[in-house]
Amino acid sequence: MSFVKFITSKVFFKQLALAIVATIVLCFIMLKWLNVTTNHNEFVVVPDLKGKSLETVKIELRDSDLEFKLQDSANFNPNYPRYSVIEQSPKAGEKVKENRKIYLITNPSGYRKVSVPNILKSTFRQAKPQLEALEFKIGKITFKDAIGEGVMSMSHNGKPLKPGDLLPLTTEIDLVVGNGKL
Repeated sequence: MSFVKFITSKVFFKQLALAIVATIVLCFIMLKWLNVTTNHNEFVVVPDLKGKSLETVKIELRDSDLEFKLQDSANFNPNYPRYSVIEQSPKAGEKVKENRKIYLITNPSGYRKVSVPNILKSTFRQAKPQLEALEFKIGKITFKDAIGEGVMSMSHNGKPLKPGDLLPLTTEIDLVVGNGKL
């Protein structure tokens, strides 16, 4: 039988019709199966977790059929309690599927520690921006009779500091500064 006669025969058209019907039925069954297994149009609203402790977050997410994963701690934010959630992804109010992971960033226990710069023998005018750039606060400034006008010593809560000591950010540093009068 030649190829042209086979293509125009009834057997070919029957087989072609059966293949098309089988493909349509298979696609229909697969789409129905996907709707059932992927919970099509079934969503859970993500709760607002900002400012809540991890114990509270566990309970809330368990009740909502969601999971969480801690990504990292951020820089300390004094507006939130320690070890509480300060960021979440996806955001509160978004719709997600159940068992979805919510990624959390928590507030650490305090400010990170920074090395005290060597500002001894620097003028107060030079020392102040160095300390403020590292987010230290200038505390009590005491002027003392000395030949030069530089920083003579540093202290925190009455304890002397030396360059390289580690202190948390926003720590208040008291300075003794020479006034240039002897």
